[in-house]
Amino acid sequence: MTHDRRSLTEGFLFTDQYQLTMAQVYWKKGLHESPALFDYFFREYPDYGRHQAGYAVAAGLGWLLDWIEATRITDDDLALLRGQRDATGAPRFDEGFLAWLKEAGDFSSVSIRSVSEGRVVHAHAPIAIIEGPLAVVQILETSLLNHLNYQTLIATKASRVTESAHGSPVLEFGMRRGPDVGANAGGRAALIGGADATSNVGVAHYLESDPAGTHAHSMVQLFMALGEGEIGAFRAYAEVYPDETVLLVDTIDTLDSGIPNAIIVFHELRAAGHEPVGIRLDSGDLAHLAVRAAAMLDEAGFPEARIVLSSELDELAMWQIRAQITEEAPRYGVEAEALLGRLAYGVGTRLITSHGYSALGGVYKLVAVDIEGEWVPALKISDTPEKMPIPGDKRVWRVYDSRGLASADVVSAADEDLLAITSIDLYHPHREGIVRRLDDVASVEELLVPVYHRGTRLDGSPSLDALRAWRTADLARLDPGVKRLVNPHVYHVSLTTAVKDLQRTLVAEARAGRRSVE
Repeated sequence: MTHDRRSLTEGFLFTDQYQLTMAQVYWKKGLHESPALFDYFFREYPDYGRHQAGYAVAAGLGWLLDWIEATRITDDDLALLRGQRDATGAPRFDEGFLAWLKEAGDFSSVSIRSVSEGRVVHAHAPIAIIEGPLAVVQILETSLLNHLNYQTLIATKASRVTESAHGSPVLEFGMRRGPDVGANAGGRAALIGGADATSNVGVAHYLESDPAGTHAHSMVQLFMALGEGEIGAFRAYAEVYPDETVLLVDTIDTLDSGIPNAIIVFHELRAAGHEPVGIRLDSGDLAHLAVRAAAMLDEAGFPEARIVLSSELDELAMWQIRAQITEEAPRYGVEAEALLGRLAYGVGTRLITSHGYSALGGVYKLVAVDIEGEWVPALKISDTPEKMPIPGDKRVWRVYDSRGLASADVVSAADEDLLAITSIDLYHPHREGIVRRLDDVASVEELLVPVYHRGTRLDGSPSLDALRAWRTADLARLDPGVKRLVNPHVYHVSLTTAVKDLQRTLVAEARAGRRSVE
């Protein structure tokens, strides 16, 4: 076999076994080519324990489409499937099914409508709708969830971190703690979510961004072992990067060694015609040390020097640091707002792992099947109402009020056009008896757009700047209460009357035994 073993994990077989076994069932029953619709959505916002998200940021679509375009089943893939055996020792996959897989073994028959990457998205509203032959779109499920769930999770965390920075730079430093090569996806998602730079060199160049990074404690330790001390390390770094000098000052003693030695080197740089960038604090009471560092740098004549904070930061820690600085800075003669404005944040482990909420529960559910040229809604009933998908072919709209703020995301039937509405009755997607009327509709936007159609990519491969601009624009039109770090206000995702009526009818028929339940 000539197959590159590592590529097995990244190509057509980058799926779960049950996708292939289900696909063979569909083939056996003659259903494999039946057109089908699946929805991708998530049910719950990240809950990090002491703080919670009230929105999410869509990410991962670009890399999903890259994978879809590049992936086709190979002869070596088919040989591996042919070698699988069931409990009796017989081949698990029929030769006829494998022949069909070889003929149809790519995703050029699939069409996808999706919310654009970088946009704010909400629980229960479809983020993507996937259409294609039943067996093909079934096999696609695992890769789609893998690409979209993780990047959306990290983009959401990055957005919250960026909002907590209040305009100060955020640097993504998490590659070494990331999930293997998944750290590449995490670095990309962090930039989409608002981080200003990443230390991941490959991802930075891929996205045409400048990678960020200074030096580690090991460099200082080396020069100490050589007998040149901490200041020798600082001088060596400044000699090589005189216009980009950021010095890590906590290897020995931050206040009595690191900052004083950095100031000496800063004066030497200035005398040589260069201006230092700043220092980095990576341990201890970061808020207190930032205040003390600012006082020392100010007194030495470096009031513009940047102070980069790192070490187990996330949005809540940054919020607490900023609050402590506001209270403590005046005690040392430091102007708090000026200090807050010169901070930068290196955010690593807690960003790349979405600390406190390690996986987005995005799901991929069958919502309709084409039977004799007509979409027939597919239904799933659960004892947990929130787990019931919204059936049928749909559209998703964002409704804005007279303030220009997003008031609700509305799921309509495919034949409903809400662009011209000025008022609407909205229904809870899972609970009966909860309805409200919106009379303050100023504008409406359709969220799902075609991004891939039967082998043709339609998303335009937007730049990183374009994706980041979507997030910025959407957050500006999101109610402040929804963006709260703790106990955010609930953003409404609702159904139109037509969709609610369809849902009620299907549930009643299923419970009466007149319709099979998915």
